[in-house]
Amino acid sequence: MKPLSGLRIIEFDGLGPVTFAGMVLADLGADVLRLTRSASAGAPVFSDVGGEVLHRGRSSVAVNLKDAGDQARILDMIAVADGLIEGFRPGVMERLGLGPDVCAARNPRLVYGRVTGWGQTGPKAAEVGHDINYIALSGALHAMGEPDRPPRPPLNLIGDYGGGAMMLVTGVLAGLLEARRTGAGRVVDAAMTDGSALLMSLFHALAGRGLWSDARGANLLDGGAPFYRCFACRDGRFVAVGALEPQFYAALLTGLGLREDEAPQYDMANWPALHARLEAAFATRDRDDWAALFEGSDACVTPVLSLAEAPLHPHNAARNTFSATRPPQPAPAPRFAGSNAPPEPQGAALSVAEALARWS
Repeated sequence: MKPLSGLRIIEFDGLGPVTFAGMVLADLGADVLRLTRSASAGAPVFSDVGGEVLHRGRSSVAVNLKDAGDQARILDMIAVADGLIEGFRPGVMERLGLGPDVCAARNPRLVYGRVTGWGQTGPKAAEVGHDINYIALSGALHAMGEPDRPPRPPLNLIGDYGGGAMMLVTGVLAGLLEARRTGAGRVVDAAMTDGSALLMSLFHALAGRGLWSDARGANLLDGGAPFYRCFACRDGRFVAVGALEPQFYAALLTGLGLREDEAPQYDMANWPALHARLEAAFATRDRDDWAALFEGSDACVTPVLSLAEAPLHPHNAARNTFSATRPPQPAPAPRFAGSNAPPEPQGAALSVAEALARWS
């Protein structure tokens, strides 16, 4: 049995973080019903982007949120649910008659999870935006990329997923624990600006001690350190080096055939020259040659794998990090002792009546 078995979650289908959060909750065992746009819906408020990966593990229920009959049936589902997650702009659910107050009146124990870019309140709450905008405002984006060049977006991992979906999941789980203890639900306001700012806590701490600069590519963990960055190899592929501790750095130099007195680790004035030396060294062999040479060492050198290569790596294969489906997809995480279940396939499409019967 999975940790969240028995919990009932309603997911209002959408893009980005709410879809990912629904997947994570389903992976952990919750019975998640994904409300999708029916053919009779008058406005394209839903979008089927997740497919067999992001929509795995849960059934879909086609509804028209503007139809009074469907709204009433959704409230019947909410009455027997433990939680709800939605990612519409502030005010949309209220205008549909499905806001937190209405839902709480039907189910006082309901945990109502909301995820948006700017949050439910604040001067920008009603504005549109995307991941790149939210992490720009939080200060996270400024730290990404090369010096003297524009910041580089880190995919949509920090805003949509790290700062949005995972904060939503954390908030919903905390709310569910509280509801079991007190009998009262909560409204969770997960804002990607808040979440991505929280993810930058370490760097605020370092900056407060004078150990982090606002200059990109000039710090220990942003590619500024020659021993914590990626290097091009002879074949045009890359290795990642994370030799932060002195003993790991010593192992790195040994593998490269360099002496430490020629390449002192924390002489920052010499970092540009050290960058050049390491670049020249790694350019003498192919990526997989370096991976083989450093395998099992303490040098913290690994190959940079593509999406196609990652499932084939022996470590990932041994841990079943990716499923054996076609195409491969990341397996549920985290895993629990004694359990290593593969991802469940996307569930069947249900009618509202069938969904209500399942939860009756």
